[in-house]
Amino acid sequence: MIVALLICYNLIMNTIKMKEVSAVILRVGIALVVMWFGYQQFTNPEMWMKMLPDWTKSFPISQINFIYVNAWFEMIFGTLLFLGLFTRFVAFLVALHLFHIMFTVGYGGVGVRDFGLALGAVSIFFYGSSMWSLDMLFSQKTKLS
Repeated sequence: MIVALLICYNLIMNTIKMKEVSAVILRVGIALVVMWFGYQQFTNPEMWMKMLPDWTKSFPISQINFIYVNAWFEMIFGTLLFLGLFTRFVAFLVALHLFHIMFTVGYGGVGVRDFGLALGAVSIFFYGSSMWSLDMLFSQKTKLS
């Protein structure tokens, strides 16, 4: 059993670049978290309204619609990040979005969480496209043409 595990480990280590895999794990992980929050806002927007700052009451749209707009943003850009499509641009927007939330809610559990997620998105922005992304797939097709 141990020999089989060692053989599998050696195969994995020799065929997959661990730095590439870590970039994929980070991209997919951040994307899934962002999409989860978007989904939660769609399914229970009333719960999220109490997290909105008072200045959102002055918007020309209702607070519930503001939650829905935010949910659409998070679902769309979370999905693009998950697929690895327009990776740098999307990671940049997600990072800005999370930093904005962090500064809006201030220091606390939500702010610290979003700070960590934003730094993860910044890391994706700096790394760019990784393997198992549509960006890489499209760039390889372009090189082959």
